[in-house]
Amino acid sequence: MEGADSGSRSPKANGEMHLEVEVPETAHQISKDSWFQVGFVLTTGINSAFVLGYSGTTMVPLGWVGGVIGFILATGISLYANALIAHLHEFGGKRHIRYRDLAGHIYGKKAYFLTWTLQYVNLFMINTGFLILAGQALKAIYVLFRDDHDMKLPYFTAIGGFVCAIFAIGIPHLSALGIWLGFSTFLSLIYIIVAFVLSLIDGIKAPSKDYSIPGSGSSKVFSTIGAAANLVFAFNTGMLPEIQATIRQPVVKNMMKALYFQFTAGVLPLYAVVFMGYWAYGSTTSAYLLNSVSGPIWVKAMANIAAFLQTVIALHIFASPMYEYLDTQYGITGSALSLRNLSFRIVARGGYLALNTLVSAALPFLGDFMSLTGAISTFPLTFILANHMYVVAKDNKLNSTQKLWHWLNVCFFGCMSIAAAIAALRLIALDSKTYNLFADL
Repeated sequence: MEGADSGSRSPKANGEMHLEVEVPETAHQISKDSWFQVGFVLTTGINSAFVLGYSGTTMVPLGWVGGVIGFILATGISLYANALIAHLHEFGGKRHIRYRDLAGHIYGKKAYFLTWTLQYVNLFMINTGFLILAGQALKAIYVLFRDDHDMKLPYFTAIGGFVCAIFAIGIPHLSALGIWLGFSTFLSLIYIIVAFVLSLIDGIKAPSKDYSIPGSGSSKVFSTIGAAANLVFAFNTGMLPEIQATIRQPVVKNMMKALYFQFTAGVLPLYAVVFMGYWAYGSTTSAYLLNSVSGPIWVKAMANIAAFLQTVIALHIFASPMYEYLDTQYGITGSALSLRNLSFRIVARGGYLALNTLVSAALPFLGDFMSLTGAISTFPLTFILANHMYVVAKDNKLNSTQKLWHWLNVCFFGCMSIAAAIAALRLIALDSKTYNLFADL
């Protein structure tokens, strides 16, 4: 791209003018991966250890009807919204390898920085959730063998953060995951199959189950709204352009293949474990499903180890936009093993994950963080911004009915975002009163 300040202009595809922003080149590898590898990156995200939380944090507040319909609708609208973003990847005749680059190209400089802020918050909170999960998995392993309460959840969260930092230092960029994506899929299958089978056995043995939605009055309303935010959190990354940047040409066609893979074969394991977990335990389902199951200690230990290791890999995916920004900002190119580059990754990535780990240990409320992330970042990035960008970019190619449809989406998801943010903040405030900082949940 030609260097340009905020006052320079270039034509839109629809013939209008828009403000350009100066976009830096990337220090990371792009345009090298097959659609199948990218599909596995996306599938790794939605079948991360977070799937062990949806039975308790989403199905319990929604019940059978609301939960099943909600998950199916969330799958469909998430595919649609991600497809809109994917089709804008080469808008204006150039590749937009970052979400903020695309927003800046369409709207201008202010939107560039606003989108980056929203995305940073989104990814930071997702990684906070991953570190909470890592701590819970390690604690679950410890409790299986020594239930003496000497080791608290914050200690395990800190251990998880340290392991994630080691992995982040060793893997320079997203495309370098390579074979680790295969390990991630294998690990996901372990804890999903174990959780599914043990839940099935427990469900068959259970004489009766209570599927009533807990709470009363206003608490049910807020819990339902929070669960709706969890639904959109489950299927969306908030970093689709960054993932699409790694795919080889033709980028739109290949990205659509990856998205179809994610939202067909990729969602089946999630559906299986979420619905089975709720069927087995009903309204008593834990926010971490492996805490509800009964069975051989070695089987549960294996599942928790798999959940922990997969969390380490999945967190690296969602932290990669921050790593890319830091590496590009400070010119970290060349050999990943050079002393300068290695030292930089130790300081920069280690520092970022140390802050993430501190927040995770201090506020270990997994369901609340999923709701808040969905409300203040997933809704705006994936649904509001995607629909509005598409209207602005394709203005002359859309008829009045199509424009109205996109504007209805913008308004509806805008209202949902506000309502879900209020509900999530209320839940965090209530939990903060019940538990102290660095609670041992």
